[in-house]
Amino acid sequence: MLQIKINGAVIAATPSEFQVEVLDLDDAETTTRTANGVLNRDRVAVKRQIQVSWPPIPMNKMSALLKQMSGVYFEFTYPDPMEGKYVTKTVYVGNRPAPMAIEKNGVVWWDSLKVTLTEK
Repeated sequence: MLQIKINGAVIAATPSEFQVEVLDLDDAETTTRTANGVLNRDRVAVKRQIQVSWPPIPMNKMSALLKQMSGVYFEFTYPDPMEGKYVTKTVYVGNRPAPMAIEKNGVVWWDSLKVTLTEK
């Protein structure tokens, strides 16, 4: 099982999907393409963007998970494919849609949750 953590605590619910994207950030002003199509690139940073999603989860776990990600920034520990080991990055979370809730046997379940975490 993955040892994913938020601020040092094990993540409140195990994700069903997890995708790490390595992003190159280029300087918008100094990265240019010449008239013959040659790219003159000024890469200023390499960052991570992580897509994480969960299957249907009960309300108590949904609440705990959203609270773990409620800070403006937070520490996220995950297995990084480029580093070849677990790393901790400071990230922020984008929108956190939680579609369709149903109640089953007295427990409210949310259909899913999908978030994008972006390295600071």
